[in-house]
Amino acid sequence: MEKQRAIRVVCGLGNPGEEYALTRHNAGFVTVDALAERLGARYWKNQAGCLATTVQVDGREIVIAKPQGFMNTSGGPLSKLAREMKVRPEEILVVHDEVDLPAGEVREKFGGGLNAHNGLRSIKAKLGTADFGRVRVGIGRPPGKMTVADWALRKLKGSFAQEFQVTCEQAADVVLQLLMQDM
Repeated sequence: MEKQRAIRVVCGLGNPGEEYALTRHNAGFVTVDALAERLGARYWKNQAGCLATTVQVDGREIVIAKPQGFMNTSGGPLSKLAREMKVRPEEILVVHDEVDLPAGEVREKFGGGLNAHNGLRSIKAKLGTADFGRVRVGIGRPPGKMTVADWALRKLKGSFAQEFQVTCEQAADVVLQLLMQDM
């Protein structure tokens, strides 16, 4: 992933609330929760419309954030947090679900298209650019005639939940590698 500046904010996308906790659409939240746990995050606080925690990666402060509006409005809280912290878009890494990747695949990307992802559209609109990093967590396309929304928001159970958790742990590995590359 090409970057112009070091990552200072890792933002996981999802929807707040228990009813969305273990859904494909919350891949970003699940990934950053795993990352925060690995990096020894002590507590989350409300900051600029996000739940946020600060962690250290080789002596460098990284903020991990989860916007607390719904997915489609993620850009508002993230842009407010970026302004408060004086963070440029290219210093932000967004972790999100991606229907155009097979379930279980994780890929990194900088800038480019938004693949009709409403959370990314909101972020681009509020930041004024698509020049931010991304870790895309593949959830695959829905089977049959199921809508993408129903697929993404369906509560995961059993082996589906376990496989999803493993994928999000792999995504946390990718995020950590990207943070370490910044050193």
